[in-house]
Amino acid sequence: MLNFNFYNPTHIIFGKSRLEELNKHIPADATVLITYGGGSAKRSGLIDKVKTVLGNRKVHEFGGIEPNPRYETLVRAVETVREKNIDFLLAVGGGSVIDGTKFIALASFYKGDSRDLLKYGFTPITSEIVGEVVPIGTVLTLPATGSEANSGAVISYEHGKFPVMSPLVFPKFSILDPTITFTLPRIQVANGVIDAFVHVTEQYITYPVDAKVQDRMAEGILQTLIEIGETTVNEPENYDARANHMWCATLALQGLVGAGVPQDWSVHMIGHELTALFGIDHGQTLAIVLPSLLQVRREQKRAKLLQYAERVWHIESGSEEEKIDLAIRKTREFFESLGVKTRLSQYGVGADKIPVIIEQLKAHGWTALSETQDLTLDISQKILERAL
Repeated sequence: MLNFNFYNPTHIIFGKSRLEELNKHIPADATVLITYGGGSAKRSGLIDKVKTVLGNRKVHEFGGIEPNPRYETLVRAVETVREKNIDFLLAVGGGSVIDGTKFIALASFYKGDSRDLLKYGFTPITSEIVGEVVPIGTVLTLPATGSEANSGAVISYEHGKFPVMSPLVFPKFSILDPTITFTLPRIQVANGVIDAFVHVTEQYITYPVDAKVQDRMAEGILQTLIEIGETTVNEPENYDARANHMWCATLALQGLVGAGVPQDWSVHMIGHELTALFGIDHGQTLAIVLPSLLQVRREQKRAKLLQYAERVWHIESGSEEEKIDLAIRKTREFFESLGVKTRLSQYGVGADKIPVIIEQLKAHGWTALSETQDLTLDISQKILERAL
């Protein structure tokens, strides 16, 4: 097992009818900025419920944070924080709203050009860089990214998506009420299942380091998502399925699964370019890239692919090659069972666009990806060609 540090201070408040507990976790004299997305939280009445619970606190709103939150939008929220002397941020939404709110928290007291904060990549941004940050809480409306219980964000700027990491922006608390998610569109639920699934595989299907506990946790999350995936998509008010979905998504990326093990993230980096260039949903890009990447990288990932085949998909018979092939096929079929297409061509992206994607990967510095930093642009091209 590799050396690791594990730190996660987020207080999880999980279950039905937990919204009232907001009042306990935000200082009584706080001036609060509620951040949210495209309007569904407003139309559903959730924002009004949140404001009621916040009582006599000074409350301001900032809506319109996009899926794949844009830097230009977030800097307008930073101006609001400064103008209104906001001292607590409450993100009401899914991963994009929470990611955007983390950036707002980091940028609000930053003295320099806030675009600088997009340049750190996976290097954590410290208090020495940004000074003070605005504390964050969340009310999760879409189980997918795990952003409600981690210190990372992905921010869109120009034609790129930029990871932003900082231990300063772990949410102080996150309210996870599965019933709040019952009105989500089917495709968002399906995307959320896939996002959680691929978060786990990026930390699990790498190479063995005898991290038995982390492996079993990863396998348990993957098996649970396979078990409840179709149900949570097709039966939106099935509380048990949605509760398991929500908890899987949080556990997939709150640090324990990835502690002491190699991590890949190639699927995400390639997928981010597909979203930035063609507007394909993040979850859909992962469903496109993962099966293809596993085929191209089967030798590098052989031991863990076999473990994945045997432990997650219960494939006991056949040669090693047959087990790996079947596990990859079952992965693709699982994504498709959720109603998500898994080929670039199904989204109108042809072979002529692959050079454009490769140029974007090069421009953003993603030229040595994977758990072993040997996934070159040539290999990314093979992955994309296989994904057509």
